[in-house]
Amino acid sequence: MASKLEIKSRIRSVDSTMKITRAMQLVAASKLKRCKVRMEENREYASYLKESFDSILARLSDSTHPYLTHEEGKPSLIIVYTSDMGLCGGYNANTLRLLEESVKADDRLIVLGSRGSAWLRRRDYHVVNALHNVDEEGYEEIGSLAQQALQMYANKEIRSIQVLYTKFVNSMTFEPRLETLLPVEKKEADSSNKQIMIFEPAGDTILDTLIPQFLKSMLYSCWLETKSSEQGSRQNAMENATDNAEELKEQLELSFNQARQAAITQEITEIVGGANAL
Repeated sequence: MASKLEIKSRIRSVDSTMKITRAMQLVAASKLKRCKVRMEENREYASYLKESFDSILARLSDSTHPYLTHEEGKPSLIIVYTSDMGLCGGYNANTLRLLEESVKADDRLIVLGSRGSAWLRRRDYHVVNALHNVDEEGYEEIGSLAQQALQMYANKEIRSIQVLYTKFVNSMTFEPRLETLLPVEKKEADSSNKQIMIFEPAGDTILDTLIPQFLKSMLYSCWLETKSSEQGSRQNAMENATDNAEELKEQLELSFNQARQAAITQEITEIVGGANAL
């Protein structure tokens, strides 16, 4: 059995760790609240934009716009969202596991977050860009990233643009997803809707502006989902770490009391033994 001094030292160490994890849990909870507000506000805008976008595409049945076609035999571009910090449970591991299952040898990758960047550097993947320490809002960085992806698509360097992100379901559930943003899959027009939509400029011309706006909006929406998931996962991880530290501290305190009781019993036994010897 460990000595009382060793147990007491471990108790102090666990108590110090518990204070750190509890503080990180509170910080993550505060950031999660802020991220969720931004994410939910953007969800409504992104939903209406996608609905309008699908409606316009359904009325362009004979469109040959380059953003709606893809080059066979070309690699895909996958934009991967990870975190810059650790201590967030299986958040990054789940994302990178899905990437490993989905990526092909010749695919191009753009990664956001130092965790994903470090993981990819240790493996033989074709990374064309890596961004670190992107702000929680990250609107400007996502905008420039969308422009880079569109330029590669317009130059026929890639056949599709995909995004790998973590969907925020609720405060306990986060799902890594891989979605294709370009080329856009056109949906059939709703035959039950008798309204006539007139949009300007007409024909493929509107897609020159609409598709870049759509891509930027979807990438930004996925980014907000990812950041909310990161903070939610970190809050849960730190809460579990705090609970485990409390349980370990209780066990160590019990061991300390047992060791102290054993020492007292031994001293009493020695005293009694010495008295009997006299």
